[in-house]
Amino acid sequence: MTSKLKLLVATSALSVTALGVNPAFAADLGTDAGTSITNNVSVAFNVGGTAQTAETDSDTFVVDREVNLVVTKSDAVNTSVAPGSTQQAVTYTVSNQTNDTIDVLLTSEQLGGDDFNVTGAVTYYLDDGDGVYDAGDTLITFVNDLAEDETVTVHAVANIPATVVTGDVADLVLIGQAADSTTGVAFVNNAGDADDAAVVQNVFADGAGTATGDVAGDGYHSDTDTYEVAAADITVTKTSNVLWDPINGSTNPKAIPGAVVEYCIAVANASGGAAATSVAISDTIPANLTYYSSLVTGPATVPAVIGVVTEGTVTGAVCNLDGGGTGTESGGAVSGNLGTVASGDTETLIFRVTVD
Repeated sequence: MTSKLKLLVATSALSVTALGVNPAFAADLGTDAGTSITNNVSVAFNVGGTAQTAETDSDTFVVDREVNLVVTKSDAVNTSVAPGSTQQAVTYTVSNQTNDTIDVLLTSEQLGGDDFNVTGAVTYYLDDGDGVYDAGDTLITFVNDLAEDETVTVHAVANIPATVVTGDVADLVLIGQAADSTTGVAFVNNAGDADDAAVVQNVFADGAGTATGDVAGDGYHSDTDTYEVAAADITVTKTSNVLWDPINGSTNPKAIPGAVVEYCIAVANASGGAAATSVAISDTIPANLTYYSSLVTGPATVPAVIGVVTEGTVTGAVCNLDGGGTGTESGGAVSGNLGTVASGDTETLIFRVTVD
């Protein structure tokens, strides 16, 4: 009876030692997958008052992999694009919340119900650290060796059709799939399998994403970013105004031979769109007119105006000369560059001719 009693006491002590009262877990994402944990036990006992050789045993298992991938668009603002623009990027963060280093396979999806689809193959770039799609980024097909608790920025890049208009939107979903960092093969979920203490098994812990069929616990994660078109709405109006003729002077002048005529080319960009940049004007002077470049004829009250670029408005057929910048004339063609015409603005180019 004495030996049995002592053996029971020893066994009771074993249960506390082996299981632990307050098991300690690693910080961050927990113990790394594949870590081998061995627990040794020793049982001491006496027989007839004599100590016997302790009985020992051990148990070993490997820590399994809790797979959790998070894909999130980088901000809440739609990405503004112009019709026909190429290499336009929407930006996401890809975070590894798995207790292991993983690869992330990348694909994308265009959702129905929006206004247009991007064109060409969607490509992916690993950001160089500045968060902006630029020449320093690296073209990739997957994220390689993403360490646990590491987050990287990925740009999905596509082209915009030329036929879209201001306000059109297109959704692009970036889809990540967790894969083995050694083989590059996507993980298989072992959550429903019997436990195997000698094998690293996968338990999917990801949430549901926005891609079609991306449900919680499927080894994928996805999020949607949006392209929004901001086009310039440009209209061009060309008017002429007779300033002087050799009979009437500047009082009710007529377009008779020798008259000085002012042309006004007004470029207006409607409100609500994008700025128009590098706005260039080219105008060929028609037959029976001669470019008016100096005061060879006409009174001094009619100044020479040579391709003046203004940022003013137009009143009737008269351009308001409240800006600066000089265009050019060559071989009977007048040209000038208005630069940028902002949304809601009008800029003009003015030149004068005489009637032959």
